[in-house]
Amino acid sequence: MSTKKAPKPSAKRLPKRLYEAELKRLQVELVEMQQWVAATGARVLVIFEGRDAAGKGGAIKRVVQYLNPRHARVVALPKPSKKERGQWYFQRYIERLPTKGEIVLMDRSWYNRAGVERVMDYCSEEQYQAFLRQCPIVERLLIEDGIILVKYWFSVSDEEQQSRFASRLDDPMRRWKLSPTDLESILRWEDYSRAKDAMFAATDTSESPWWTIESDDKRSARLNVIAHLLSSIPYQRLELDDVSIPDRPDANDYKRPPVEQFRYVPDIAARLLKTQTKRS
Repeated sequence: MSTKKAPKPSAKRLPKRLYEAELKRLQVELVEMQQWVAATGARVLVIFEGRDAAGKGGAIKRVVQYLNPRHARVVALPKPSKKERGQWYFQRYIERLPTKGEIVLMDRSWYNRAGVERVMDYCSEEQYQAFLRQCPIVERLLIEDGIILVKYWFSVSDEEQQSRFASRLDDPMRRWKLSPTDLESILRWEDYSRAKDAMFAATDTSESPWWTIESDDKRSARLNVIAHLLSSIPYQRLELDDVSIPDRPDANDYKRPPVEQFRYVPDIAARLLKTQTKRS
């Protein structure tokens, strides 16, 4: 495990203007990287882990925002079914690995066993110890088979996590993120810290290292993880085929049916615009 000191987080939040400009530049590079992945048949697996409310989901959204969904997908598995609980632990994750020309981003992964399952006693001691032994072997096999594997740990302070939980309380679009397990993580902060330390000790290897993202500032975290991901993929910019948009031909013998024959959704936008016009 690396002994290098963690980089000092930015003292101030990154200004929105600078953030959006750099994000756009990086997202263009992501599209170029994906074109290389699709053309060469590379397989890319990116694992996002971290505490609850650490910003993993927001970072993943920015990574995939402009990618072609035919060659990129997000895996966020629910609790294992009864059938899956009877399988080898890694089995349901192995089924979701990338095929040739594909990028897979795991929003949590097999490391659930070393984190929430360990802390919440959802697995036995024997299952936990077996995971710590098997995980480096499984990842070595994936890498030997040609998969590009990158693992990120999003690190958030207890104060920032508390603030983010509180902000979700009155937000109807994010209230669903406050699960009982999420709230329990507040009470078990030190237990999760110990579990994370043990996980790193067993699985932070030279061939499959953990990369830590300081995520108290979400904007900085998103830029940092995208920039690092791009630097971790040995892609080359491809020359695109010339594309010309043809002129639209004149309509000859086609006559559009009367609009009354079709069902249209109510034009809410027009009503809003009309209301706004009256007010102004």
